[in-house]
Amino acid sequence: MSVLKKDRSTYLKSSDIASVYEQLIAEIRKINRIREDPSLVHEHNRVDVVLDDVFQLLSLSFLTVGLTRTAPATYASLSTVKRLLEHLKESKAYSLSDLKPINDRLGEIQNIIDRDADSESEDVIKLIRAKWTLCEAQLMELQASLSVVSPDLEPLLQKLVTIRRQIVSVGSRPKLNVTELKALSDELRQIESTRVDGNFLSPDGSIPDGQNVLNGLLEECHTVLNDFSARSDLVAPSLRKLYDQLLEMKNQLESMMLTHRWTLRETDLYNFQQKLQAIDDMRVGGSFVDKSGNAPEGQAVLLYLLRRCYALIYRLLVSSEPVSEALMPIQNQLSTVRRCLMEVKRMGGLSSARELYPYQMKLASIDNMRVDGKFMIGDAIPEGQGLLNALLAECFDLCHELRVEMDDAEE
Repeated sequence: MSVLKKDRSTYLKSSDIASVYEQLIAEIRKINRIREDPSLVHEHNRVDVVLDDVFQLLSLSFLTVGLTRTAPATYASLSTVKRLLEHLKESKAYSLSDLKPINDRLGEIQNIIDRDADSESEDVIKLIRAKWTLCEAQLMELQASLSVVSPDLEPLLQKLVTIRRQIVSVGSRPKLNVTELKALSDELRQIESTRVDGNFLSPDGSIPDGQNVLNGLLEECHTVLNDFSARSDLVAPSLRKLYDQLLEMKNQLESMMLTHRWTLRETDLYNFQQKLQAIDDMRVGGSFVDKSGNAPEGQAVLLYLLRRCYALIYRLLVSSEPVSEALMPIQNQLSTVRRCLMEVKRMGGLSSARELYPYQMKLASIDNMRVDGKFMIGDAIPEGQGLLNALLAECFDLCHELRVEMDDAEE
């Protein structure tokens, strides 16, 4: 799998993944048979760690070749979701709006697993479903913790969660912006001033449930804000190397968010996942420690960067298109032509037929790439044919509509 991932001289093909996948299924089947022993059902050892690494890379490979709606492709998302939920629980700063996208994604994955249950290997489905069940249990725990908060206080809870993230975001930058911190401090004081005898009130003047949650979060915001305001250094020297690594990864992932349609090979995310998991596992009792076992200054910054990286990876995984990387250049061209045609239509249409020629020529050249209605790469038929053909047809339809509108306007 690593050799295939590193080979940039050719596109990753479904046939390459399939042969490795069959080998992996055989190994998973052996593990499941061994674990049928009641005394070994809950055992977790080095074999499980390696299996998780291998399946993550395989899952990313499925995404790379465009098989995004298959059960194996969901494993990478589940691994990232699990880490995100763990960090949300640890931070105690989240709202229902943070949990809803995750809940929706787990629902999508459940549908994919149920749909593939008959066609996929029973042993693979068992492995993926176990991962999904773990994520679902974590999500339900977080949802339950918010059930004590009255609906009247949910907007305020969301506001405090947002402010806390903004505080840590400002504090994590190499150069501290005191002005931005002061503005956030003013927001906190304004929220605090709305309390009556230490309670946040409903519009009807009653005291709704969830006061402890909001007051605790408000206090946490003040604590983090004061830490950043009072300190000139972001992190202690002993944690500086970790800070630099996480900041670099965050910047790289944010750059990939902007260019992923053109440059991302989903298997590239594997290295980021491995580095982040290694850094995450270095924590002791939830904190990064130095050689003496102490937790130096800078914990909030490092945890923010770590969680931000996980969130970026999750967004990249979710945004993966059901198109093989071999066809991504064609899809990007069609998407660009479509956007241009939509913009021409939005701006009032064509002023002359000549304006349509470049788009028609480009679409004709792409159409001529097809063999019997399929986009071929060598002798292979990569995933994503339906989406590309639909996109090509939509572009032709837009050209026709623009021409008709122009003719009608002339008449």
